[in-house]
Amino acid sequence: MFWTVYGLLLAASAIVGVCFGLAAVYGVGLPRIDVIESYRPVSDTLLYDDEGRVLATFATQHRVIAEYSDFPKVLYDAVLSIEDKNFENHLGFEVSRIVSAAYHDLVHREKLQGGSTLTMQLARNLFLSSERSYGRKIREIALAIQIERRFTKSQIFTLYANQIYLGHGVYGFGAAAQYYFGKTLKDLTLEEAALLAALPKAPNSYSPIRFPERALGRRNLVISSMYAAGKISVQEANTAKNKPIRLSIKDDPNRLAPYFVEEVRQYLERTYGTERVHEAGLRVYTTLNIDLQTAANRAVLDGLAAYERRHGWRVRISNVRDFGSSPQTYAIPEWEFAIEPGTCVHAVVMSVSSGSALLRFGPYRARLRNDDNAWTNRPIQQLLSVGDIAYVKVISLGADSTAHVRLEQERGVQGALLAIGTESGEVKAMVGGRDFKESKFNRATQALRQVGSSFKPYVYTAAIDQGVSPEDTIVDAPVIFRTASGPYAPHNYDQKFEGTITLRHALAESRNVPAVRLAESLGMKKVIDYARRFGIKEPIPAYLPVALGAVELTLLEHTSAFSTFPNDGVRALPHYVRRVTTYDGQVLEEDFPVVRDVISERTARVMTSMLREVVLHGTGAAAQQLTIPVAGKTGTTNDFTDAWFVGFSRSTTCGVWVGFDEKISLGNKETGAVAALPIWMSFMKAESAGSHSIGDFPPVPLDRASTSLAALRTSLPVAIGKSAVAPPNRAVVQTGLQQDR
Repeated sequence: MFWTVYGLLLAASAIVGVCFGLAAVYGVGLPRIDVIESYRPVSDTLLYDDEGRVLATFATQHRVIAEYSDFPKVLYDAVLSIEDKNFENHLGFEVSRIVSAAYHDLVHREKLQGGSTLTMQLARNLFLSSERSYGRKIREIALAIQIERRFTKSQIFTLYANQIYLGHGVYGFGAAAQYYFGKTLKDLTLEEAALLAALPKAPNSYSPIRFPERALGRRNLVISSMYAAGKISVQEANTAKNKPIRLSIKDDPNRLAPYFVEEVRQYLERTYGTERVHEAGLRVYTTLNIDLQTAANRAVLDGLAAYERRHGWRVRISNVRDFGSSPQTYAIPEWEFAIEPGTCVHAVVMSVSSGSALLRFGPYRARLRNDDNAWTNRPIQQLLSVGDIAYVKVISLGADSTAHVRLEQERGVQGALLAIGTESGEVKAMVGGRDFKESKFNRATQALRQVGSSFKPYVYTAAIDQGVSPEDTIVDAPVIFRTASGPYAPHNYDQKFEGTITLRHALAESRNVPAVRLAESLGMKKVIDYARRFGIKEPIPAYLPVALGAVELTLLEHTSAFSTFPNDGVRALPHYVRRVTTYDGQVLEEDFPVVRDVISERTARVMTSMLREVVLHGTGAAAQQLTIPVAGKTGTTNDFTDAWFVGFSRSTTCGVWVGFDEKISLGNKETGAVAALPIWMSFMKAESAGSHSIGDFPPVPLDRASTSLAALRTSLPVAIGKSAVAPPNRAVVQTGLQQDR
């Protein structure tokens, strides 16, 4: 007996000596544990809208940092039951677990794995690599001991719970609760907590999204461990095990305003650097309004769908078999996110019968009937085949995973919308195209497109600012302008002439000839100078067709310029960010409106009244149905390649553009009033429904004498050529942009 005990003591001493020797060797160069005291995990940068609602996130690791008090007992018990039953009692490691893991490795001839306590996992995640070796394991133990000596168990658990990876780019239980279940930590049920606790071992292998059966088995193992540890009763365990996995995958918040979010991201990275933006957990308070953005998204999609329906069914649909897949297994990435009524999605055709087709998208099934595609004037059998990828609008969703949809098509027509707070210059809504996933090109800020007759207000502003009255008359009759490039004969959209008319009427009806006459009288240099005052920076050639919009501008630039009119001649520079702070609340920047004086208050109010006439009696008359006073201008270019409407209420200025990226025709009579104005009206209707609109336009002050057009013509230089009335039957060059309807 004596020799047995002596031998065991000797062996133990040898083992301890070897351990201390290895610890001394591998402990050299270990990181300092005290850095944990100031350590904060990589966390999301959050973007908020103008009412403090989360709009989007930037992160290399999606994480919501939680305090110890945020973790419910059921989650704490679940994690410890499966990961570290003796967490509250050990000193950072357990010899029995390490010996057991080592024995397993020797038997199966594998590298050391398993046996790590929760504290050891934390040490590895914070300081070490994922390499499997005895050296790393010893370093892990050494670091775990130091962590246990310096920090309390609650602090260690909090660090671990915020740091651990849980699949799909999600780190920490706080972010996982939101991502998988759409709820906060305190609202987790037993089975939900068990599922989260099941993930740290192998988050990719036990993903409830990719491998639901594996996840279910691992979750139930956690529940059994909780019962074995005495944390729950047998009844609670059985009830939880019998419940299916029910996920509520958090919708990607960046989907709401992706073009706006991308603009903000680029600005932040230029200012603070990529690493800080994606890892430092900044708090960015933007100018966007979620409600208005939602309305903008819906308005653009509905407007483009209406355009498609006007031109009939012309699209060729792709089939899943083209990609080597089948209707039963094919999946589309957009299905991973929340699907809501009013949105458009792609759906796979599962079957086609007489008068109907069964479609599948995400967890939903929809029966598409002939009534749902009546606009095509074709029966479903001629439109769809099994495996086709149809584009549909979601009308409603049922509780039993059924849906009501309407068939749509997408031939490539694009639209853009930009809304700006008139007084502040804050961008409230931005749509840069039909689908950000398909095209990142932002048509609201990057696309240069001819603006058509929506340029005319700059010409009329120059005249009004020189003292001309809206009630002065001008001749709408055939005319030839002699220019350096030859004779130029502008014409009107309707190929008619109205004779002597007022400037107010000429702008309201968007008559082309009066606009060119006015520009010639002012001189193109004067017109261009005024456009520059409005913030237009793009090159503007000094020739007469520019008066009709033969110049390319961005929607952002054009809309911002129009905000001058309802803001009494002052333009607030457009911006996206109000304030940026650190995670702890330290203010890094705070942006206030930057304004520029453009024109006088009187000129701005006169122009507002003239643009109001466009809505009351002119090309924008359809907007009369809105319940708030609005004003604006239509724009259409040659061959109907671009359709515009830029207008405003007292509080919001909004611009809309519709066209193809390739600058091809939208089709005959697809004017700004037909293609763009309905989108603008839909958005402004939502704007007026909230608290965003602030009343009627102020009256025009009557304190300035007007200057007649005749006096203007003699007092201002003629910049380009001389004009003459066109004689009958004379061949002239008929050029100029289309006038709107």
